[in-house]
Order: sequence, then structure tokens, then C-alpha cells
Amino acid sequence: MVVSPPHRLVAVSYLNTKPLLYGLLRSPISDTLAMDLAIPSECARQLVEGEADIALVPVAVLPELPYYEIISDYCIGADGAVATVCIYGDVPLEQMTHVYLDHHSRTSVMLARLLLEEYWDHEVIFLEAEDGYIDHINGTIGGLVIGDRTIGLDRRFQYVYDLGEAWKAHTGLPFVFAAWVTTQPLPQAFVRQFNAALAEGLAHLPQLQLLLPSPAPGFDLTEYFTHHIDYALDDGKREALGRFLEYVQQATSVSDLRQPNFSGA
Repeated sequence: MVVSPPHRLVAVSYLNTKPLLYGLLRSPISDTLAMDLAIPSECARQLVEGEADIALVPVAVLPELPYYEIISDYCIGADGAVATVCIYGDVPLEQMTHVYLDHHSRTSVMLARLLLEEYWDHEVIFLEAEDGYIDHINGTIGGLVIGDRTIGLDRRFQYVYDLGEAWKAHTGLPFVFAAWVTTQPLPQAFVRQFNAALAEGLAHLPQLQLLLPSPAPGFDLTEYFTHHIDYALDDGKREALGRFLEYVQQATSVSDLRQPNFSGA
């Protein structure tokens, strides 16, 4: 009997992905998956370079793919404040002269650029971030920080600008940060089973919140999972995705928006 090789899957390693991974790991579909976890930019790189067949990727990578399908009705999204994608600083945004751009995800970088240009109408000098850059956010230098590293930073910095909240105020739309994408056609039976596994994971959110330790004192997992992260890839998020990808395609065709050079999406 010929056994098909497992699908190579890579997913974002952040806290907000845990309910989706919980569903996949509890499902028989896990037997058909070779799973890996990585930061968002690494997930994007693996999908672009063919090291993964299925990935939960930041959506800014989509225009770079010759062929792709979004295979799930679930995503990492927000309908308003997301809490873990923010610009932090010691001074109000309008007084910031420089902003570090988190190297973990070009999606959040492009969203920050868009909002500074279209919503806040404020020009800054962008700085490419390296490990440890959060310690250099001070004075008139702000910083975009995403993911689990943001937890607790609202107590460290006086000014916090939530990009999900700003996008909602700017467009009236929710936002899609990451989607489940494949670069090859998959059997519909597999896609249905995959989606059912994700749905099962989300259905167990109450139990999962009891199992997961809080990542920081005062951080409310229930509030985060149910009021900040919105997992349904619905019509509003699809409209928002189209709007955002138009900006990404236009911006990346302008040479000055390519600096600094961010390799991940």
C-alpha cells in the first residue's frame, strides 16, 4: 500500500493561534500533517520557498505567491482593538520622529505604514528593528510591536496605538492579520476535515482558557480570545483583505516604501 506523504504545515507560534492548533491536534487530521510553529515572517518564507504546503501566514505575503488558495473560514483577525499589534511610545504619535518596525511580520509593518499615511497623516523615519529593539523605544522614537511580546507593554509605555482599532476607525472594517493558505490544490474532503478541526478547537475555548497559563499578571485570556481576536473569516474581513492587499501591491511598487528591507510577510 502506498502511503501519501503528510502535508507540511507551519503555523504562527503566538498565543492567538493556540485554539486553532488545539483543534488540529485533537483531530484525526493531525495524522496527515507534519506540523511546525514559527514567527509570522518565517511562516511566510516557508510557504514562498515551498518548504510548507499549508501555512497560517500574514496576509501581506499573498501577492508574492504565483498560486494560492485560502482554505479556511477561520483566520487571525480583529474587529476593532486587537491588543497585540500596537505602536508604543513615550510621547504622543504626532510627536514621534522615528518608529521601529517589528521584523516579525510585514503585514503589521504595512498596516502601520498605511495608517500613518492615510489615517494619522504623520510622517516618520522608519527604523528596521532587531532583537532587543523594544529597549530602544524612548523619547521621540516609537516602536511597532506585535504578538506575545506586546503583553505588559501597555504598563511600560504611556502611549499605545492599537492598529486594529485604528484600522476600524479609518475604514469601518475588521482586519485579517493571518489566513490559512495553501500553494497547491487540496482535496475538498481534506479541506472540510481541516475546517471542522479548527471549528472544534474554537468550540473548546472555555476549556482551553482554563488550561493555558496567563502570560503576564493582569492579562485576561478570556478577554483576549473573545473580545480582541476574531477568528471568523467572514464577508467583512474578506472585503478588508481586498482593501489592504490593494495597498500592499501599490506600496511595494514604490521604491522608497521598500526601505528598510523586510524579508518576511
